Amino acid sequence: MNSEKILVIIPTYNELQNIKNLIPEVLSKDERIDILIVDDNSPDNTADYVEELSKSNQRVKLIKRPFKMGLGTAYLSGFKYALEKSYDYIFEMDADFSHDPDEIPAFIEAIQDADLVLGSRYINGVRVLNWPMQRLLLSFFASVYTKIITGLPVRDATGGYKCFRRKVLESIDLDRVKSNGYSFQIEMTFKAYKKGFRIKEIPIVFVDRVKGKSKMSKKIVREAVIMVWILRIRSIFGKL
Repeated sequence: MNSEKILVIIPTYNELQNIKNLIPEVLSKDERIDILIVDDNSPDNTADYVEELSKSNQRVKLIKRPFKMGLGTAYLSGFKYALEKSYDYIFEMDADFSHDPDEIPAFIEAIQDADLVLGSRYINGVRVLNWPMQRLLLSFFASVYTKIITGLPVRDATGGYKCFRRKVLESIDLDRVKSNGYSFQIEMTFKAYKKGFRIKEIPIVFVDRVKGKSKMSKKIVREAVIMVWILRIRSIFGKL
């Protein structure tokens, strides 16, 4: 176990304030952890800060992209990097402290008996802080809707705090993953489920960002509504 390599992928766009504090917090949780920042040409110079930090800390990695390309493609770039560099466990994590770094050891423990670990906001009640009621209801019922349409047996289908075993990502044709917003989370979990991998949910507390601006939009919501039907139809016809 001690030789296993862990990569935490964190997409960024204008997250300089958060990332300065988040990077040391994440690295402190396990000496095997490396961080990969995937930055979409942030105007606040997030990438410049990370690039400078990486010169003195080999555990900090950076992918710079030319413009704002979206959450899903950022993670796909990170997944391909992780496979190329032979990481064993690969995390998805937000840059804004809505995903608590203190939860990382729980993920590492859970992945020992699973292939994909999901951090769930809806186990043991609703574990979300500081969200407006409209946003909370949207998220909760999106997961219910996803479960009804796709049959995906998870409580929190749209959450973005995850840990994959390497073999899960190796089994998925990443070039065929087309969703880019929060439906990306649904698509990746659904594909892992349909391939028979062991999925485990663990409870997390989700805290709305304090600094920076949310990336949620109506376009992202529409994509998620449509994507669950696409996934169900592809599954029926064996096209996943």
